[in-house]
Amino acid sequence: MENVETLKLEIKRLSSQAIQSKMDLHDLSEELPTNWERIPEVAQKTFQIYDKLIVAKQRLAAMGV
Repeated sequence: MENVETLKLEIKRLSSQAIQSKMDLHDLSEELPTNWERIPEVAQKTFQIYDKLIVAKQRLAAMGV
């Protein structure tokens, strides 16, 4: 069984990564059309991090926290 404190730390780490990834995507959009070919890569990374974050938050909620 997962420890609540460990999960909270994971959520905090994922939140930081999500914010950075969101900023990377924003910065890329500001530079368009330069580096336009990186859009799928950066968007996929952002999607994956947010997906992990949502799942972790759902696990925490399932613990009743």
